[in-house]
Amino acid sequence: MRPVNEKLASDLLEAGKQAFLEFGFQGASLRNIAASLGVTTGSIYRYYSDKESLFEALVEKPARELEERYREIQQEFARLPVESQLEGLPEVSDDGQMWMMEHIYDHFDAFKLIVCCGAGTKYEHFIDTLVEIECNASRNLIENMTEAGYELKPIDDELIHIVASALFNGMFETIRHDMSREKAFAHMDGLKEFYSAGWFKILGIS
Repeated sequence: MRPVNEKLASDLLEAGKQAFLEFGFQGASLRNIAASLGVTTGSIYRYYSDKESLFEALVEKPARELEERYREIQQEFARLPVESQLEGLPEVSDDGQMWMMEHIYDHFDAFKLIVCCGAGTKYEHFIDTLVEIECNASRNLIENMTEAGYELKPIDDELIHIVASALFNGMFETIRHDMSREKAFAHMDGLKEFYSAGWFKILGIS
């Protein structure tokens, strides 16, 4: 059933967002959110069962879309011949990287909530999920290169994870520091070049 007061529903989302941004998920409370709107806590329960459901309403859709699209990007990458994969390093293609950054900045507040205020929610490890997708893709690429006859330097799972973590934590640093879209995209171009060159160096190929 749709809420009977659409304005209150909208106001709750805005008040919840501001409270989470100011106090974090763990520091915010439904009581204070209700007080900021001049309504009772009981009024909020008509819309959200608890604080986490309110947080999820603010972030779920853009977070799910980013994760699903990133999985698709890696699946598309994995279907390419090994030579094409090497030419396309890093594994996030230009189009894929552009889409991801556009999506993140189109939903800036949602991702700000996730990376800066998500402790205590199921989104606390959202970046870790993206890192794991990247790790799996990296392992797959290394296996394919080995099968294709490339002589590679040894690389263990721990280093793969460190490199993948550097990529995604670097990407979301733009959100943590409230960078403009233009500045963020410029930094991501630099990060991509660094990441690509680093992979070739680590694997010992040219």
